[in-house]
Amino acid sequence: MTSCALRIGPAGPADFDRIAELTVGVYTDEDLVSPGYVPQLADVAGRADRAQLLVARDATGRVVGSVALVLSGDFGEVLRSADEAGFRMLAVDVAARGRGVGEALVRDCLVRARAAGKQRVVLSTGDRMTAAHRLYERLGFTRLPERDWSPVPGVDLRVYSLDLC
Repeated sequence: MTSCALRIGPAGPADFDRIAELTVGVYTDEDLVSPGYVPQLADVAGRADRAQLLVARDATGRVVGSVALVLSGDFGEVLRSADEAGFRMLAVDVAARGRGVGEALVRDCLVRARAAGKQRVVLSTGDRMTAAHRLYERLGFTRLPERDWSPVPGVDLRVYSLDLC
């Protein structure tokens, strides 16, 4: 699969089970979250009510990546103004890694945020998500340490941002 074989677009309810399987699998198999966070990762329908769910499909139509784009509301805990967008729960199938899936999803989020009139994209990521950190930095995101936060004791999240103008 090459990145040109990827199709990025909105997810529908028929994709929710696959998105849950993918997201829970990636985050738990790589020990990126505590067990208490798994129900949130699995609640794709709940995410769909608060964010735009996007998926990456390979040439066969299989969902190989997903992300939740947050343009407004409380689902983007690090968003501080109406000028900011964010994304959460980026997940790429292990078998599709290294093929530009994550980058394609992030770039699509940036395009959609610009189209929505946003000035900045802000996201938070765990300390152990080093592959994600490399991707964000390669795409021009910079650290915003003054907005780092901890949703629960023992879970420290780094904040990155990218100005869209």
